[in-house]
Amino acid sequence: MSLEVRPLGVRCNIGCEYCYQEPQRDAGNFGGTYDLEAMKRAIVKHNDSFTLFGGEPLMLPLADLEDLLAFGFARHGENGIQTNGSLIEDVHIELFRKYHARVGVSIDGPGELNEARWAGSKRRTEQTTRRTEEAIRKLCAAGLAPGLIVTLHRGNATSDKLPRMNSWIRSLESDGIRTVRLHILEVDNADVRAKFALTDDENTEAFLNFARLEDQLEHLRFDIFADLKKMLLGRDDQTSCVWRSCDPYTTAAVQGIEGQGQSSNCGRTNKDGVDFIKTDAPGWERYLALYRTPQEANGCSGCRFFLMCRGQCPGTAVDGDWRNRTEHCEVWKRLFRFFEDKFLDQGIVPVSAKPERRALEMKAIGLWSQGQNVSLRNLLLRMSAENARETGGVQL
Repeated sequence: MSLEVRPLGVRCNIGCEYCYQEPQRDAGNFGGTYDLEAMKRAIVKHNDSFTLFGGEPLMLPLADLEDLLAFGFARHGENGIQTNGSLIEDVHIELFRKYHARVGVSIDGPGELNEARWAGSKRRTEQTTRRTEEAIRKLCAAGLAPGLIVTLHRGNATSDKLPRMNSWIRSLESDGIRTVRLHILEVDNADVRAKFALTDDENTEAFLNFARLEDQLEHLRFDIFADLKKMLLGRDDQTSCVWRSCDPYTTAAVQGIEGQGQSSNCGRTNKDGVDFIKTDAPGWERYLALYRTPQEANGCSGCRFFLMCRGQCPGTAVDGDWRNRTEHCEVWKRLFRFFEDKFLDQGIVPVSAKPERRALEMKAIGLWSQGQNVSLRNLLLRMSAENARETGGVQL
């Protein structure tokens, strides 16, 4: 589980036009008051390293930022921080180094390709983008190369913009960047859809463009492609949360700690503008329903990639309703097919093509019905052990 500490709630120094946290801001639920000691007590209860999150955590006063980083370092020997990068100064870089902070930076591209991360005016947006780009270079030069999050949309991923994105990615690799997480746009309102959303064909081509680019790179990797391949091979214990089932009322992969120490969930599922308190126990009704609901009714019935995808993140569900599958279903199907074909060409049979796939699905349904989340890896290990017993073979 990722422990995200959000001292300032969703307060931010810029206003990304597509941000999934906008429903909270629209509802006036910014957060913004915090109690350092209350947050520390909550962190101690979870006994795990944490990432400072927002909004924008670098809006914290420097003394309070160092207080939290020092606290995390003393307990766990490390920290993390996710930032848009525009507020990073040399003093922050020294704090990151001193307290072993892993840095994540959100940026959608160079120059005008980052304009969706709006700062109030074109001039200010250009300034914040330049500061973010400079911060990335400084972090790399200091030996603290950040991981990047890049959201794909009409401002940076249409066919005319992909060549420049490819050149930018190559330059990032030269600077020392090794990991880039590509996000498909999460759409929460009609205005965002009209202005920024790519079509299924455009999204697919953008992802395939980066997959082809990755084959030409020596060091930099896009973790989305590693996730897709691992899911096809049943290695879901090594993938990000969007593939591993999620109850939006108690997100298993994300434990949030807000400014007064209260618990919260992953913000991607807050479609009502309410930062709901985390419930005590998860439920897996979404997956029981998706498995049985026809695809034409926004379910997943009959999809051979169901155990690998599980309807994907509920934050991207059709009509913003977590009970539906992701609205990007067609994009993920195409990408799964792309890597499935690659495996088959290599003589590797992915889970989606295994003759026992249906039996695996039935075992998953049984476990979800009993209130247990499902690990595809464990299902495969169980089935392998059962087959070994039945055939008198030896389970290695």
